[in-house]
Amino acid sequence: MSAATRDLELFVREALLRGQPRPAIETALVEAGWPPEQVRDALEAYAPVEFPVPVPRPRPYLSAREAFLYLLLFASLYVWAYHLGDLLFDLLNRALPDPADPAWQRMRADQSMRMSVASLVIAFPLFLFVARLLSRELARNPAKRQSVVRRWLTYMTLFLAAGVLVGDMIALVYHLLGGELTLRFGLKVLVVAAIAGGVFGFYLTDLRREEREA
Repeated sequence: MSAATRDLELFVREALLRGQPRPAIETALVEAGWPPEQVRDALEAYAPVEFPVPVPRPRPYLSAREAFLYLLLFASLYVWAYHLGDLLFDLLNRALPDPADPAWQRMRADQSMRMSVASLVIAFPLFLFVARLLSRELARNPAKRQSVVRRWLTYMTLFLAAGVLVGDMIALVYHLLGGELTLRFGLKVLVVAAIAGGVFGFYLTDLRREEREA
């Protein structure tokens, strides 16, 4: 923690201890040149409860058990999302065959589909089980939403999903400009957009709901 941040937290604590209202504290600090976001974070470090001294909120923490569960959750998410797309790609290749496809690609389709189905059978139920377990723990103890590993993995997932969506749109425009857009390729673009967009939308909505509740 820097000296400036420590001074800000000490000032906020002292002001709350003296009974100063939060809006007045925020206004004074902003007029003094402090960034509004930093001021709000310093104020939100203390719960708005009636008590003779400021009551600190729980700070973000790192639990080994939660790190394991969230790593398992997101790893299983990546596995089933990838293999769902791979399975749908193979089904499209079989439904809309291209004579230009090499023979080895057609021969490995069955093996690829078996691997995708096996991965979905294991990874998707595992994802649902861990997600349900973590959801129950968050309902019992909402402070666990501040878990550092949870927020980092959530934002990393948003970054990966956004990257996939951008790459998907680039590929679509590239083939469109080259006059090479086929029905099979267009459907594959829709598959990638649906999976990546669904993941991105779900976790973005979850983060926005947390911000509203906060």
